[in-house]
Amino acid sequence: MTQNLHRLLEVMAQLRHPDTGCPWDVEQTFATIAPYTVEEAYEVADAIERGDMHALKNELGDLLLQVVFHARMAEESDLFDFDDVAAAISEKMVRRHPHVYAGAPRNPASLKQSWHAIKAEERSAKASQERRNPGVLDDVPRALPALARADKLQARAARVGFDWPSATQVLDKIREEIAEVEEAISGDMQREHVSEEIGDLLFAVVNLARHLSIDPETALATGNAKFVRRFTRIEELLAQQDRSPEQADLDELEALWQQTKQEERARELGISDAE
Repeated sequence: MTQNLHRLLEVMAQLRHPDTGCPWDVEQTFATIAPYTVEEAYEVADAIERGDMHALKNELGDLLLQVVFHARMAEESDLFDFDDVAAAISEKMVRRHPHVYAGAPRNPASLKQSWHAIKAEERSAKASQERRNPGVLDDVPRALPALARADKLQARAARVGFDWPSATQVLDKIREEIAEVEEAISGDMQREHVSEEIGDLLFAVVNLARHLSIDPETALATGNAKFVRRFTRIEELLAQQDRSPEQADLDELEALWQQTKQEERARELGISDAE
């Protein structure tokens, strides 16, 4: 394993060599590579969701390459190297797991309390280095997908008591936000205003998911997959008539959509009956 990792580091160094390396790799920067890093993380998640372990192995390699790429660019600028990255994350994991490395209590309540306390200490130390007061929302990455970031922002605020007591009250907030969207649409209809109100509505929906212990990214991904599955079925039904969706009006498409939903329910009932 160590030999293969060393080889990967050598390959990356060769690719980045200013004279004999790959021109594309040489011209890259942290900023230009960052989107690929995010994309590879999504590829890993996709392989896991599909249960494709062969693809997961390859995708994890692609993600590891991103870490090596960033570390190599940092090393070239005398900032840090791959070994520093590995050392930093090892130290962090040991620090955040006192129940494993320092004999701290192992019960779930203590683990959660300890984790939040350690994270707070880390935020405080970082703020001290930057000569400012630590903020509750510090360390929630701006580059996170919007739904995931909303979830983390809300969870962080909830730790200091800024939260609705129940999901029922969040539902009331969602209804309030829907009314404000309707008002914006029927009123001035200014794009920025409507966009802001829709953002507030989405934020409230994420809050509901959090209260119900549902990951909003996963929930939306499931909704996306359902839409793709049903729309593909509509295309199949139309193809049986040598037609395409463009050749059907909205009423027909809606009828086929309802038919697809009924087919899915019938299959689900069939599975339940068989069981």
